Amino acid sequence: MKCVFAVLILTFVGSFVHAQDIPGDWQGTLNTGMGELRLVLHITKAANGSLTATLDSVDQGANGIPVKSATLKDSKLSLEIEAVHGTYEGTVAADGKSIAGTWSQGKPLPLEFKKSAAPIKTEHKPAAASDIDGAWAGTLDTGMGKLRVVFHIVNTEDGLIATLDSPDQGAKGIPISSVKREGNSLTIEAKAIGGMFKGKIATDLSSISGTWTQGGGEMPLVLTRSKDQSQAEQKTVKPSDIDGPWIGTIDTGTIRLRLVLRLVNTDEGLKATLDSPDQAVSGIPTSAVKRDGTSLKFEVATIGAAFEGTIASDLASIDGKWKQSGGTMPLLLKPLKSMVELEQKRPQVPMRPYPYREEDVTFENKAQNVTLAATLTIPQGTGPFPGALLITGSGPQDRDESLLGHKPFLILSDYLTRHGIVVLRADDRGTGKSTGDFSKGTSADFATDVEAGVAYLKTRAEVNARKIGLVGHSEGGLIAPMVAARDKDVAFIVMMAGTAVPGDQVLVAQMEAIDVANGRLPVDAAKTAAVQRDVLHLVETENDQATLEKEIRAKMHGEVPEAQIGMEIRQFTSPWFRYFLTYDPATALRKITCPVLAINGSLDRQVLPAQNLPAIRKALEEAGNKHFEIEELPGLNHLFQTAKTGSPAEYAQIEETMSPVALEKISAWILKQ
Repeated sequence: MKCVFAVLILTFVGSFVHAQDIPGDWQGTLNTGMGELRLVLHITKAANGSLTATLDSVDQGANGIPVKSATLKDSKLSLEIEAVHGTYEGTVAADGKSIAGTWSQGKPLPLEFKKSAAPIKTEHKPAAASDIDGAWAGTLDTGMGKLRVVFHIVNTEDGLIATLDSPDQGAKGIPISSVKREGNSLTIEAKAIGGMFKGKIATDLSSISGTWTQGGGEMPLVLTRSKDQSQAEQKTVKPSDIDGPWIGTIDTGTIRLRLVLRLVNTDEGLKATLDSPDQAVSGIPTSAVKRDGTSLKFEVATIGAAFEGTIASDLASIDGKWKQSGGTMPLLLKPLKSMVELEQKRPQVPMRPYPYREEDVTFENKAQNVTLAATLTIPQGTGPFPGALLITGSGPQDRDESLLGHKPFLILSDYLTRHGIVVLRADDRGTGKSTGDFSKGTSADFATDVEAGVAYLKTRAEVNARKIGLVGHSEGGLIAPMVAARDKDVAFIVMMAGTAVPGDQVLVAQMEAIDVANGRLPVDAAKTAAVQRDVLHLVETENDQATLEKEIRAKMHGEVPEAQIGMEIRQFTSPWFRYFLTYDPATALRKITCPVLAINGSLDRQVLPAQNLPAIRKALEEAGNKHFEIEELPGLNHLFQTAKTGSPAEYAQIEETMSPVALEKISAWILKQ
């Protein structure tokens, strides 16, 4: 009885310490997938023991956001921030120095707060003006439309600071994370939107010519001096009868996406922002919001989109058309009655505390001057354990391979670690907390990042250095053999929907298969695929940029909306795309003798199993490999979800992130090696 009593006393004291330690300033960083937002939570405790709090979003310049409710019970902290439609649930650590939990705002995101002794400095004293102080304006050509931007640069005692306006989006005063000047070189980073500008200041100070990078894409941007204008705040007035959030779904033919339109009446008329919860994007400003009786129109310049609809007499709906990239889709908006409607059911997402150790780590790719930020998960026990490095698919991906509300690599790493495998998963270069420039890299460059990860795993005592392998999904399944072919220390590779034929063949087959899965007649899908094949051949053979652009426009005319052609051309001519088109993965596979597991879903419409699995088998046989297993998993799609058609349009709607069949197959196979 005394032992039981002692445990109860210790438990009570622990809870008491948390309650005492919770007041103060807490800092955390939210990775939205598009950028990073630094948050500062200010908690105070009243005499009666109740908690009150405010929240600062440093990179958005929003301070003092009221927290509607703050409660602490048994080390569980719950916050409701009604002003931004957000909630937070976290667990206070035993030492009272950190709070690990989940931020939910249309989509759950991990967020850890740490107690701060020195809060982030948000106010800066002005200093003598520099020679580039003032407003600088330029125009971005996104390929789908033109977007004006204005940087306001000010010198302070702490150095240069800046804000960003996007007039065509109705956005003013977007805070800039950092402004760095070295001679005539200027770098401006906006972490809140995942953007960066690098340019050269003209000797006569009349312009700054450079490049804007955002979301893995790169666009030229020339800034010239602009007359500074006051940043008058819009005042709210009596709400209109359509004020508030409205939700609807567009079907692009490839994917279904929910949109949330937030309308508010101001002294300048109706204003609105747009959220795309399935893409984890919120607060996209709109422009030209016009209401004429029952007619409502607005534009979203940054994505070349517009909406025109009719407001129902009972205000129960707004029925209209969404136009984007030359296409038109029906969109029915209805009032959003509860934030619960936005919550995506993802039952496989693990909840902390995990039954294993988790560390945030970094490792260096010194050859390419890249620092990769990653998470290392280590099973319980003494080890050493087999180790697996996860390699993401195409496009800039975070360490969880987040897309459409799913986190495939979080689910996979959790499963593998629970079954006794150390897992390393990293943000792609230039993404999340990793450095480098993603837009200029190719699969071969990304392979060197993987090699750096393998080298890091070898330094960990918990890892059996003779059992380090690679698990690659989609493009990651192409990269894994590249690394294993030249690094004989790689003990095994798992190809999840990996390719074994050149990229031009993969893309043509992919387009045709998705079209058919979405209900298009096979004969029509084949015609579009033939056009795509011709365009890709042009990209491979024509070296003159002007000629290539002219010929692509001629080929795509009538098949692709004009507004989209410019964006397509930019993608087709990127370093990554040109490399992917002509690279033959079989060349690496023919050199691999380590154990290989190659799996595909039978409903994969992006990497067709019939096209790639036989080619993988053939290449491995030519290598003399005696230790490989190839399997087509029935009913699974490209993400290894249990699917109906395999169309990407299903990805967001499927609650399952990764089939238990695939998880068990991968885990059991690795443990046998």
